[in-house]
Amino acid sequence: MAKTVKINSINEETAVETNDNLLSLLIKKDLKVSQECGGRGMCATCHIFITDGMEQLSPMSRREQRTLEVITTCKKNSRLACQARVVGEGVVVELPAGMYVTEVEDIESLIGQRAEQDILHPIYGTVLVETGKLITRSMISQLKDTQGEVSKILSQSE
Repeated sequence: MAKTVKINSINEETAVETNDNLLSLLIKKDLKVSQECGGRGMCATCHIFITDGMEQLSPMSRREQRTLEVITTCKKNSRLACQARVVGEGVVVELPAGMYVTEVEDIESLIGQRAEQDILHPIYGTVLVETGKLITRSMISQLKDTQGEVSKILSQSE
């Protein structure tokens, strides 16, 4: 049976099937939510805030707790959209401000421009470039290091 979830970021209520995760809903709505780890709860790219209805979601797994512990923008109402399954009515979701960059090519085309929104680290959620600041080549080396970290984490979990 479908449940109603409100997405504050677009001020819209939408139906989701019971036990579907919030990530699938956000992707269907074409929202900028990444899934660097493939929805396994091991990266920060689908980090969201639950502003209401936390008790209407599946319990948090140990993996999700460990992942959230390293995210600098984590709050008490943080969840990973890939891990949070809707089990009841009244869930309200807020997307964190900023944009996760997961590919070096994404940033190469932006070098020399000013960031239109915060650019966030794909694992830790830290701000790599603040809104209005110049995007530089040094970000490429940070992202290359990050890609190695993601690959290492994923290989350890398989």
